[in-house]
Amino acid sequence: MTVTLPMCSVDFMDTTLSPEEQNIADRIQELKGQLGEDLLILGHHYQRDSIVIHADFLGDSFMLSQKAAASTAKYIVFCGVHFMAESADILTSDDQAVMLPNLRAGCSMADMATLNEVEHAWTEILEESGLEDPIDRPDPESPAPEGRSFLVPVTYMNSSADLKDFVGRHGGVVCTSSNAEGVLNWAFERAGPEGAVLFFPDQHLGRNTGLAMGIEEGRMPTWTPGIGAMGELQGSRIVLWHGFCSVHKRFTPDQINAFRETHPEGLVVVHPECPKETVELADAYGSTQYIRQYVNDLPSGSAVAVGTEINMVARLAAEHPDKHIECLDEEICPCSTMYMIHPAYLMDVLERLVEGEVPNRIVVPQNVQHGSQLALDRMLAILK
Repeated sequence: MTVTLPMCSVDFMDTTLSPEEQNIADRIQELKGQLGEDLLILGHHYQRDSIVIHADFLGDSFMLSQKAAASTAKYIVFCGVHFMAESADILTSDDQAVMLPNLRAGCSMADMATLNEVEHAWTEILEESGLEDPIDRPDPESPAPEGRSFLVPVTYMNSSADLKDFVGRHGGVVCTSSNAEGVLNWAFERAGPEGAVLFFPDQHLGRNTGLAMGIEEGRMPTWTPGIGAMGELQGSRIVLWHGFCSVHKRFTPDQINAFRETHPEGLVVVHPECPKETVELADAYGSTQYIRQYVNDLPSGSAVAVGTEINMVARLAAEHPDKHIECLDEEICPCSTMYMIHPAYLMDVLERLVEGEVPNRIVVPQNVQHGSQLALDRMLAILK
């Protein structure tokens, strides 16, 4: 099946369905009815409206992880990208099946950090910094013993299962944009006052969270595979990976200034995956769930520019016709991998489930389940 991307504008969010699209939507609802409580459909905020209307829960990766962990459904269809479905498989029991409507729906950011690269970086950073590996401690989850300093790994949810396994085995934890500060506080306790965190794969979330916590930028060098650290490892507090989100890196201070020229009283809210210069100039920043709440709480008549994925921005505009809501980048396209989840693919998965097949199943190998489970459970136990 070929899916054509829309024009890169908020205007593409036309909820009027063609006869063919309506037939697909009706069939999906019919199939959902047949599968009943055996089925749970999870939808990320960045999905198109024609997917969102079928989701049992709509949320960011943190909330959807919680829903997956709490679910007793036999079949969980994750309308998101590959790493999200992997996490859902890790958090659910062996007799539950997690599926992805389109197996090609990956994440370019997650691909920017591989297990081999992280293992190599881990060894070099330990050698250059003089820090200890928490894996050598009897209880890596307890605060660091006095006088000892450790390197604690923290991976963003946007990473592969084998990296989550690495993190779990080395006494680390997963984070999302909703709870990054709480996770870093947890990691710093286990690293010790002179220890450090290796944060991957998104440099911008790590840097923006560190700055908000009062950490000097000079104590957050960036590590690039094949090159090494851009900055001093000795005395560092967060070692940032070189990765980034191809959507959020597009939002710039120039766009914010242009919006404010047109709307002097307007507000700007952006995602923490944006570069720090953009985050610093915005009025507010936070996770997708935070952005939704921020816009919801604005009074009628407000003007706001939002720096995140276009499907979510357009949905907010449709939900709040009494407010002027626009995307900070008027030419941005949808996240190309999220857009791979087409209603026809969702319908196909449900058709095959009804017929007794379990298609497109995401199965995390047993040899990476244990560490991944540790890292995700630690995340779910940490307050935002």
